Amino acid sequence: MFVPPFCPYSTCLAHRHPSKRHYLRYGFYKPLCRANPVPRFRCRTCKRTYSRQTFRADYRDHKPHLNTQLFRLLISGVGLRQSSRMLPLTLRCTELKFRKIGQHLRHLNLNVRGKLGPSAVLQMDEFETFETRRRERPVTVPVLIDTPTRFIIWAESETLSPRGRMSVARIESLAKEEGQFGPRKDNSKVAIRKVLERAIPMVSGLDMVRVQTDEKLTYPSLLQSAFGTARVIHEKTSSRLARTVANPLFPINQTEAIARDLLGRLRRQSWLASKKRCFLDLALQYLMTWKNLIKPRFNRDKATPAQFAGFLKRPLTYSEVLGWRQDQGRRSIPPCPRAALGRGVYAG
Repeated sequence: MFVPPFCPYSTCLAHRHPSKRHYLRYGFYKPLCRANPVPRFRCRTCKRTYSRQTFRADYRDHKPHLNTQLFRLLISGVGLRQSSRMLPLTLRCTELKFRKIGQHLRHLNLNVRGKLGPSAVLQMDEFETFETRRRERPVTVPVLIDTPTRFIIWAESETLSPRGRMSVARIESLAKEEGQFGPRKDNSKVAIRKVLERAIPMVSGLDMVRVQTDEKLTYPSLLQSAFGTARVIHEKTSSRLARTVANPLFPINQTEAIARDLLGRLRRQSWLASKKRCFLDLALQYLMTWKNLIKPRFNRDKATPAQFAGFLKRPLTYSEVLGWRQDQGRRSIPPCPRAALGRGVYAG
């Protein structure tokens, strides 16, 4: 039987400091989109009412049964338009579901993680894509992984300034873009800092942090700033080496190749380009969730990267991933029973 962990209203005292009996059962209601009735509750402190559905990620969704299907389609390289045809949904409803689920997955990816073990070896690299226009609006996406487990620690995009051959037509196009949106900044360092910040709490228990990258000149100072000069062991590999299994950076190169295969908007030649960078970041949350929590590390494995890292004791199902809301941090209801959680997950 469901027990609300706290009052969902942030202005209520029972939201932050709930007592053991901070609620009263208040009947139930029968939604049109569900077969079973949903229990309702009344807060003893603020006297307001809410239901079990208030704690669900599909709260106020009209067609919650399509969320899992949409997740599967988007992580299989299908675009929003084709997904809307296949479900079926209007394109606008598909876009709104994509954004809502992506924001939920961002919270989930931050909650379902703990500290990495002493065998952790980080690898980082950047790959380029674009928003709306390939030649005028390039984007960089740094990706950071734990090599032994293949756990994707974080990936987030930032703008790049246009580079390469400047023909007359391109110069005119860039001038028009700059007049409309202003000069496009090279925020590669900003993106790397954002990604490294997500790793700081995960490696806080390690005496030394071993990081493998290519020979980009900006990496050493950024790594030392994030993890401390005395703690970083920085190993560099030339980016000119063939990207084969023998390459020391093969794990991160493979992760980037998988990302381009699974997310249609990352493919080099595709109609599925992101119109805005913020939507590309939401799509990356789908990738991290599927790769870390659902998919086995390799085809020969039965455990996911999150299991190898010790964050979970079994893979999550699609229903669990899209189940309980995660916007209350570690206070959120875990996506699976607590017995299936690993070390340090949902401890606070």
